[in-house]
Amino acid sequence: MSRVLLSGNAAIAWGARLAGVDYVPAFPITPQTEIIETLAGWIGSNELDARTVMFESEHSMLTAAGAAASTGVRVFTATSSQGLLYAMEMLYSVAGWRAPFVLVNVSRAVAAPVTLHSDHGDVLAARDSGFLQLHAATCQEALDLVLLGYRTAEHPDVRLPALVNLDGFLLSFTREPVELPDPELARRFVGAFEPGASAFRASRPVSQAVAVLGGGPYSYFRYEMHRASEHAGTVFADAAIELEAATGRANDAVECYRSDDAEVVFFLIGSLSTTAKDAVDRLRESGTRAGLVRPRLLRPFPTAALRSALHGRRAVAVVDQDLSIGSGGVLHAELAGALHGQAGAPLLASFIGGLGGRRVGVDELCSISGEALEAASAGRPPAPRLLYTEAELREVRKLQAIAHEERHR
Repeated sequence: MSRVLLSGNAAIAWGARLAGVDYVPAFPITPQTEIIETLAGWIGSNELDARTVMFESEHSMLTAAGAAASTGVRVFTATSSQGLLYAMEMLYSVAGWRAPFVLVNVSRAVAAPVTLHSDHGDVLAARDSGFLQLHAATCQEALDLVLLGYRTAEHPDVRLPALVNLDGFLLSFTREPVELPDPELARRFVGAFEPGASAFRASRPVSQAVAVLGGGPYSYFRYEMHRASEHAGTVFADAAIELEAATGRANDAVECYRSDDAEVVFFLIGSLSTTAKDAVDRLRESGTRAGLVRPRLLRPFPTAALRSALHGRRAVAVVDQDLSIGSGGVLHAELAGALHGQAGAPLLASFIGGLGGRRVGVDELCSISGEALEAASAGRPPAPRLLYTEAELREVRKLQAIAHEERHR
């Protein structure tokens, strides 16, 4: 095992290399292109025995990924933001094919308005597609979750593709120390891809199904996908224990940081959790028992683990880096559904923060923890609100005034 300084994108590429991928269908989009460039460089220099093909779009790229995985080869691909949305039709299709491979999404806010910065609007739009969904907070986790993604996706009782997400710019281009597993250790951990009876060859065509189903068979197969995804939680947990034994790194489905005795808990996903840990430490120093509960595994949703982790806590400040237009924060709705009717469930306070890469700092997190505790004391959940300052609003008003003047000049 060696320790090197890697960006999140490079860590992802190393995860694919150590997993022994055979095929990399690709299409460039910021900020994930570095992943494909790195893999293509290794393939070109014969450091990685694989083939990469550049397609004309993400839709075609996902089609090729699912088709190749169905033949029994190990497939890796990556995209971001509008690219993920452009491929959305095929996300549902390849999951229905039960074609296991790893797709990395380097999250970036979706248009319009247009921004290049990160939030989770893209990846959470794919949460119902049938892909397993894993969220990295650090460069090390990005690598580990690729290995765990293959191990879980290819399990005979799962056979669903896995989506590993990392935050664009905040993590994709941030360099952190990363421990690279020994290649032989990684090879043994991931194992060989055994497609079983589902594999086919062009020279031996077989019919895998009829093209159009009635409601009864359709319901059966969709629910089979749901059951397989639920079972993936157990497969992931077992694989995480094995990887921890080999590397010393824990990758539980839910990370709990100083939350055992916490009265207020932050609930969020991705790299913002590293800032939230600083907020937890500062609150603890000032006498507030704070903690963090952060899902690494979002599909399947780790309901039992979250109920256990949050039982008896007074308040949870849910920070969504997404916005379901007309509803609110996606994570808040998912957590509320998981805790509904549970004795000892905490009060939930919903905050929308980090849209389009807006920075959420330690001071702001400390402030909303106080709001959540005040609401718990009053016994009334606060209205969901956007994290936004008066200075930010004044800046927008200035821009609007300039635009108005220019339009009427």
